[in-house]
Amino acid sequence: MKRRIVAAVSFLLLFGSVCFADDYNRRTVITLGEPVIVAGVPQVTLAPGKYVIRLVNHDHSRNIVQIFNEREDYLFTTALAINNYRLTPKDQSVFRFYETPSGNPPALRAWFFPGDEYGQEFVYPKGLAARIARTVHEPVLSTAAETVAELETAPVTKVEETGVEEAFVAPAEPVREPIIAQAAPAPEPIREPLVPDAAPAAEPILETLPATASPFFMIGLAGLASVAAGFGLKLTLARKS
Repeated sequence: MKRRIVAAVSFLLLFGSVCFADDYNRRTVITLGEPVIVAGVPQVTLAPGKYVIRLVNHDHSRNIVQIFNEREDYLFTTALAINNYRLTPKDQSVFRFYETPSGNPPALRAWFFPGDEYGQEFVYPKGLAARIARTVHEPVLSTAAETVAELETAPVTKVEETGVEEAFVAPAEPVREPIIAQAAPAPEPIREPLVPDAAPAAEPILETLPATASPFFMIGLAGLASVAAGFGLKLTLARKS
């Protein structure tokens, strides 16, 4: 819970105002709302107020950072920082802090300039680095440098919370998978609407007329024919006699 509170304070105590003057040296004006410990030669605790932070060199894995007063006529400290890569650059300055042993101000951990894919992770003196590591339960970068000249050459180590110290190897820039443009799939061929086959000619429907004639007419007609035939036969016999 305490670490979450410190993380929240990390952003609130800084950004009273932020402005930028030079992209090359990453000059940034910050406003601190409460004291902050900063590693460097010498190690300092900055009081609340405005400060200017900037890089002495640029595009190196080992960078030298200077912190001035607002007028830039007084140098508070010169610190060693190592590139700390991130995959998602932000459009504003970001500062991160270490939680420190109870009763101490937070310690400046890293500084990210707007739009940069990497920031500056500060390297702490051995004694303080070990105390911070025990508090945050993670490794902290450390150096034995005691002068500004030594900051550029002194070995950088990584102190574990157990106190074990290991050589630090600067991480390589994250490898990003190339974005391969895939060929757009061929459009589906336009299919003309099917024309239905002509319907076969309809078979003529033979309608059966209703049987309306009576059979008695035919019987009568047959009877008349028989009478006529009998009369004709009788007439023939009479002529022969």
